[in-house]
Amino acid sequence: MASDRPRALSGIQPTSGSFHLGNYLGAIRQYVALQETHDAFYMVVDLHAITMPQDPKELRANTRLSAAQLLAAGLDPERCTLFVQSHVPEHAQLGWVMNCITGFGEASRMTQFKDKSAKGGVNNASVGLFTYPILQVADILLYQANAVPVGEDQRQHIELTRDLAERFNQRFGQTFTIPSAHIVKEVAKIYDLQDPAIKMSKSASSPKGLINLLDEPKATEKKIKSAVTDTGTEIRFDAEKKPGVSNLLTIYSTLTGESIPALEARYEGKGYGALKTDLAAVMVDFVTPFRKRTQEFLDDPETLDAILAKGAEKARAVASETLAQAYDRLGFLPAKH
Repeated sequence: MASDRPRALSGIQPTSGSFHLGNYLGAIRQYVALQETHDAFYMVVDLHAITMPQDPKELRANTRLSAAQLLAAGLDPERCTLFVQSHVPEHAQLGWVMNCITGFGEASRMTQFKDKSAKGGVNNASVGLFTYPILQVADILLYQANAVPVGEDQRQHIELTRDLAERFNQRFGQTFTIPSAHIVKEVAKIYDLQDPAIKMSKSASSPKGLINLLDEPKATEKKIKSAVTDTGTEIRFDAEKKPGVSNLLTIYSTLTGESIPALEARYEGKGYGALKTDLAAVMVDFVTPFRKRTQEFLDDPETLDAILAKGAEKARAVASETLAQAYDRLGFLPAKH
């Protein structure tokens, strides 16, 4: 039974159109694995997306696109709960409660607000951007999640979640599960193909350095073949001295499951061209079915929307129970129906 398993929760923003290889290898592949071992809840976090200005049409399209890609990557609605955050109003409701038990100084210390507001200036940053870590706390606590798969850079958010859950429990009685960060140590960090000193990301990478999973396979092949390599011709893993080749080896190993030492042995005495040609073929074999499956979901919006509606119903069953308990502990007068 799913309910006998530990519960996992994670979310992905619908702001970027196509997922890129770093998203997939860093997070989404973990989501697929976790649905085998956990009672897994995954959401497209459109409430978080509007902390930055969004075009309404694009937001709606990207929300569907994100859900379609999650399904194409291997999420199974029979084995996990996939939903859109705004379809479950309890997120915003518990978010307000959590705002009211969070100290202003505590919220000010969240590093991601500092990073994001620095780009556009604090005066242009929304209050939503400032408080979004607290909405993230509500996202997690609503589902009584035990494990939250996150990158190392999100560890601070999990600490805040733990602090607020403990604070609420101490003040109002045992209500929330105290979650743990589920940080998979061996998750490969994927770097920009043109600048292997920086992580592959939509905001930092140049178009040539970023592998979008929905790009035409020919474009992906070209990007791999024109990836920056290093001086010398030896194919070996050395992140400091050979960051370009090391990045290509990491991508190859992570996609195929072949170990880096085995790849080093196979390409001994061969040039960078041979590695790039073979990796380009591996990438094309991966992105081609992914693109096809994503498109199939997009071509059938009724089925996609039905999956999301069913997911929201399952999510609300859990979230509404948690919220009702929190409201009761706070001393809110129950609504009579």
